[in-house]
Amino acid sequence: MQVTETLNDGLKRGYAITVTAAELDAKVNEKLAEAQPEIEMKGFRKGKVPMPLLKKQFGQRLLGESMQEAIDGAMNKHFEDSGDRPALQPQVKMTNEDWKEGDDVQVEMSYEALPQVPEIDFSGIKIEKLVAKADDASVDEALADLAKTAQSFEDRAEGEAAQDGDQVTIDFLGKVDGEAFDGGAAEDYPLVLGSGSFIPGFEEQLVGLKAGDEKNVEVKFPEEYGAENLAGKDAVFECKVKAVKAPAEAQIDDALAQKFGAEDLEALKAQIRERLEHEYTGAARAVMKRALLDELDGLVSFDLPPSLVEAEAKQIAHQLYHEEHPDDHGHDHGEIEPTEEHTKLAVRRVRLGLLLAEIGQKAEVEVTDAEMTQAVMAQARQYPGQERAFFDFVRQNQQMQQQLRAPIFEDKVIDHIAEGAQVTEKEVSKEELQKAVEALDEE
Repeated sequence: MQVTETLNDGLKRGYAITVTAAELDAKVNEKLAEAQPEIEMKGFRKGKVPMPLLKKQFGQRLLGESMQEAIDGAMNKHFEDSGDRPALQPQVKMTNEDWKEGDDVQVEMSYEALPQVPEIDFSGIKIEKLVAKADDASVDEALADLAKTAQSFEDRAEGEAAQDGDQVTIDFLGKVDGEAFDGGAAEDYPLVLGSGSFIPGFEEQLVGLKAGDEKNVEVKFPEEYGAENLAGKDAVFECKVKAVKAPAEAQIDDALAQKFGAEDLEALKAQIRERLEHEYTGAARAVMKRALLDELDGLVSFDLPPSLVEAEAKQIAHQLYHEEHPDDHGHDHGEIEPTEEHTKLAVRRVRLGLLLAEIGQKAEVEVTDAEMTQAVMAQARQYPGQERAFFDFVRQNQQMQQQLRAPIFEDKVIDHIAEGAQVTEKEVSKEELQKAVEALDEE
C-alpha cells in the first residue's frame, strides 16, 4: 500500500492512496480462511470446502468489503503516523473509475487538518467577577410581583360599571358574515379587561358595561391570525355581562406565604432572596464568561480550517434570519449568504471553540452521566406530558446528545481556566449588574 502526499497548503492536505491488487487478494483470502471452518457446502463436510471453490462462490462479495477496509486502514494509519486530525470528514474518491478485478485501486483523500493550538498561561489572565446581593428593596419588589399573581377579584356594587383591570364574567357568541364559527362561543368566561387575552379591540368595548348589559362587540381578526378561515375577517361577538368584579389587592402576610408553600412571610422572603441571588450569580457568571473569552481571543492567533469557518458563518446567518423573521418557520427561504460581520463572528467562535476543546482535552475535562441526565431533564420540562418520548429521542440521537453536552463541557473548561486566572470580585448593585448583562447583547 502506498500513500503519497499531493497537497500541503496551510491546513489543506491531499494524498494519493494505492491499494495493490495483491493486497486486496490477500485480504479476501484472509477473510475466506477465517470463515472456512464454519462453511458447509453440498458434497463437502463442514470446514472442508476447498479454498478455490470458496473464492469462486464468495470472492466477489468480499472484494468490495476488503477494498473499503483496506482504504479505511490506510487512512487510519496515516492519521496515526502524521498526528493530523481532520476538521471535517475527509473527502475520499476512487480515481480509476474503470477499475476491474485484478487492477490496483487508486484513491484520492483530501481534508483540512485541525491547527496546532498554542498553550496559554492562565495565571496571566485578569478578570473581574461581579457580586450582587439581594437587598430588602429587591426582595420587597419581587414579593409585590408575586402577590399580584395571587390577586383575587370582588364584586363591584350593584350597577357599577366595569373599568380597565376589572374581571368581567361574560357569555359570548362570535359570528363572521352572520354565521357562528368553531371556538367562538363560551359561557361564564372570566376575562380581565386590559389583559390582552382576546383579539385587539375586544376588551376595550366592554369597559363601562354593567352586570346584565348586552353588547355586540365588533372587531377584525388580525391578518396573521392562526385560523386561516378567520384571518383578516370582520366579526361580531354577541356578549352578555353576568358579573363585574374589581381587583382586590392581595395582603402580603403569612397567609399569602402559605399559598406559595412557605411556613410564614419571613420564610417566603428568605426563599425569594435565595432565588434572586441565584439569578444574580447566573448573570454575573455570564458577564465574567464573556470577559474571559474576550481575554482568550486576544491571547491566541492561529490558522483556522476554512470549511469550519464557512459552516459556522452559514449557521449564524441562518439563525439570525429566523430571529429577524419569527413567522418564517420553514427552510424554503433559499440560500442565506453570510455577511462580513457573520464571518467575523464565525472566526471568533471557531478559534475559541478549538482553543477550549484543546484546553479541555489536556485537562481531561469530562461531562458526567449525571450532568447529562440533568441537562436532558431540564430540556424535557419544555415538553409537558412528553418527557419520556423526549428522553428516548435524545438517547437515540447522537447529534442531540452533542448539542446538550457541548455547553456543559464549555462551562467546565471556563471554570478550569478561571481557577488558574487572577479573578477579583467587585460588589455591584442590581442595576449595575443589569447594565453589564445588557451590554453583552449590544456587543
